[in-house]
Amino acid sequence: MLTINNTKHFRIETPTILTIGTFDGVHLGHQKILNRLFELKKITGLNTVVLTFEPHPRKILFPEQMDLKLITLNDEKIELLAKYNVDYTVVYPFDDAFSKMEVKNYIDMILVKQLNVKHIVIGYDHKFGKDRLGDIHVLKKHESTYNFTVEEIAKEDIDTIAVSSSIIRKSLISGNIESANNLLGHVYSLKAKVITGKKLGREIGFPTANLKIENNDKLIPKIGVYFVEIILDSLKYFGMLNVGYNPTTDSGQNLKLEVNIFDFNQDIYSKYITVNFIKRLRYEIKFNTLNDLILQLNRDKETCLSLLS
Repeated sequence: MLTINNTKHFRIETPTILTIGTFDGVHLGHQKILNRLFELKKITGLNTVVLTFEPHPRKILFPEQMDLKLITLNDEKIELLAKYNVDYTVVYPFDDAFSKMEVKNYIDMILVKQLNVKHIVIGYDHKFGKDRLGDIHVLKKHESTYNFTVEEIAKEDIDTIAVSSSIIRKSLISGNIESANNLLGHVYSLKAKVITGKKLGREIGFPTANLKIENNDKLIPKIGVYFVEIILDSLKYFGMLNVGYNPTTDSGQNLKLEVNIFDFNQDIYSKYITVNFIKRLRYEIKFNTLNDLILQLNRDKETCLSLLS
């Protein structure tokens, strides 16, 4: 898949099949659209294009929602889109000027002249252009003018699986990882850098890698202990991750992410890992003694190993 980030001076020379959207999460609803693109590619032989945006349009259109957290950051989204046989992902910078582009200019300058579109597949509720006046009906009115065709993924085709990025965000915020994963059609994940911590975990028999999320837009699931899969240097491990404030051993001022990787003893400071969330085990608890904490961690590990088996 070719990713185009420099959108000022480019044109796709061959005719294309196109879909448009934010694709946050690349969830089951999005996958229906992507699979339809691939079906059409097999029939027509045309290249497929996903037109998406950075930052998320809601951050520009609704500045009061600047605290909006994302299921997938831009690089994560691109990585997922590549798995669905997309030929081009075009990441258009979404700013105030772009949001005010007249609908006809959007169609003429971007969809036709830059993306060379011959067929468009969009979801039933897609809006675009100034004041979000563009929709499926506007596109259909321009079919003969620009020699493209438009196809809508009907509401019932997407809503039968009752999925949206908003629903998935709510599931993650409430700690319902299994529900989120089911709606995503893949596991929820985050990428993080391993940083130095207090190294207390080593002293109690549960060494942890302290993680730093470098983009504040990334959604961190609800506080608690999770059974996770870890990808490090293309190798897979399992472990348990705590999202919380370490109330038993710390003052509880800063949110921390710490992962204990099972059967692992390597120096991985400054490395980047991917954490895949499988199941939430429990809420974070303040224990009366360090020994109580150790006993609970052993129980948590046993639970994780039972899930593995």
